[in-house]
Amino acid sequence: MNCIYCNNKKLYTLNSGQFKCSLCKKKFSISKIQRDFEIIECFCKNLTGNQTKDKLHINHLTVKVRFEFFRKVIANFLEEKYQGKDVLEYDEYIYLSKSKKKVKKNIFDAKNFLTFNYENKVYNLLMPDLNRYKDEFLDSGAEEAHFKEFSKFMMLNKISKTQKRENIITMFWNFFEDSILKYKGINHENFFYYLKEIEFKFNYTYEEQVHILKASLYKYF
Repeated sequence: MNCIYCNNKKLYTLNSGQFKCSLCKKKFSISKIQRDFEIIECFCKNLTGNQTKDKLHINHLTVKVRFEFFRKVIANFLEEKYQGKDVLEYDEYIYLSKSKKKVKKNIFDAKNFLTFNYENKVYNLLMPDLNRYKDEFLDSGAEEAHFKEFSKFMMLNKISKTQKRENIITMFWNFFEDSILKYKGINHENFFYYLKEIEFKFNYTYEEQVHILKASLYKYF
């Protein structure tokens, strides 16, 4: 077999049973690769961390760490895949979880992203986080005024270039809204990776997802 990191053909077998690459000097084991591949299959089947843990009989922390790593691999793959593509149409989406919509100050927790249509797939660009301005606006004592002005801005400055109301972009948004519900308490700093996971699962079939992740797992990091 070749090195899983650099594809070099010359490997050394260590006393531990691991392989070591003569070129990049990295070590790896077949059992670890097999375990990663099993976790990938669970991830692509949309199993939760607990379901994956129980199915494969491994600890929860291992699953959590690998799921987080998969999302980073996906983000890199999607970025690479999108480069140089012709965009057919795009539109802007503002997401705020239902539990936050009733409280006006939570509007600063909204996630704003652009969705692009290319080659019958979607690519999402997350816009700058408004949460960083939240404390400043609330401390100013003009919360109501800021809320009204911000709401007006979002209505009047919507970015859109779509050919029809129902399209692959709106299909993705519906898929996104359904998919994001299974995640509880996403840290706003990690939202980007969950958005990319959902984009990945929208663009590719289960079989394609598994193949891409297995092929890309050790490519980017």
